Amino acid sequence: MKLSALRNVAALRTTAVALTAAMSVAALAGGASAQPEKASSVTSVVKEGRTWHLKVYSAAMKKDITIDVQRPVDESQPAPNFYMLNGLDAGEGTASWAAQTNALGFLADKQVNVIQPIGGRGSYYTDWKQEDPKLGLNKWKTFFTEELPPLLDSTLNSTGLNALAGLSTSGTSVLQLAEAKPGLFKSVAAYSGCAQIADPLGKQAVKFSVETWAGGKTANMYGADNDPAWVENDPVINAEKLRGTNLYISSGSGMPSNADVEYYLSNAPGPMGVINLGLGVGIEAATNACSQNLKAKLDSLNIPATYQFTPMGTHYWPYWEQALHDSWPLLAQGMGI
Repeated sequence: MKLSALRNVAALRTTAVALTAAMSVAALAGGASAQPEKASSVTSVVKEGRTWHLKVYSAAMKKDITIDVQRPVDESQPAPNFYMLNGLDAGEGTASWAAQTNALGFLADKQVNVIQPIGGRGSYYTDWKQEDPKLGLNKWKTFFTEELPPLLDSTLNSTGLNALAGLSTSGTSVLQLAEAKPGLFKSVAAYSGCAQIADPLGKQAVKFSVETWAGGKTANMYGADNDPAWVENDPVINAEKLRGTNLYISSGSGMPSNADVEYYLSNAPGPMGVINLGLGVGIEAATNACSQNLKAKLDSLNIPATYQFTPMGTHYWPYWEQALHDSWPLLAQGMGI
């Protein structure tokens, strides 16, 4: 081979080696800069007697979520998990099971972990299409059905059986969550919730809660009014997915009792008390209509449920606390206790 040809071969080999080295360096550099996504995990546990305060990192929402747990009467033995969802305020203020009722006292002698999530105000505990300027990034369906259950099972030494209860806006949410992952929650109780969200009346109820009360935008939640997400998340339309779940559905008629009138007027004297009374009457009447429609749909599908429709009752805590007591046998049955 001529000297010039040998030089050309050597030059090609040098170039190939240089290119290979450059590609290897680039690959290593790229691997170093691409940090893996942080996995969902329990990041801290603070024990205060029988109450455990957990911080749980949600990879879906990219933040820590506070979960308070009242441990079972016998902490040495495994226990099921009973999720108690708050309403529109999501436990961030004083409108919560813990602050407004003696629910924790009622459950204190029972062999159950009482799971109390804190956060998600105005979110309906659902997966939003996009981040909202006011209410942030909400992926609660993913959190409650995929991320949280296995973490609680391992942290609390749970039995793996779960039940779920919610009131008002979360009375909608618990049905959506049950439909999102059938079988995860063996028993579900919905108190004064509006199960239908895809029809014009249902959409207005959701918008009233999310936009008027919480300051968010339902366009970021389920999209425009004609977006298929409204239908996909409507518990009545998707009621077939509730088959096999122990169901308890309750609501009042909206008709106020004397005790209701006294409650509203004494908690906010003057015109505001009258306004609150009107809201309590109107909201409960609407949720009662929604619940009756859910019953009609479940009946048409031959899906059994337990119903409690009281002839009196407005939209406030004493009725939901009583509904918890009334529904407890069904909830306990699903948890094997």
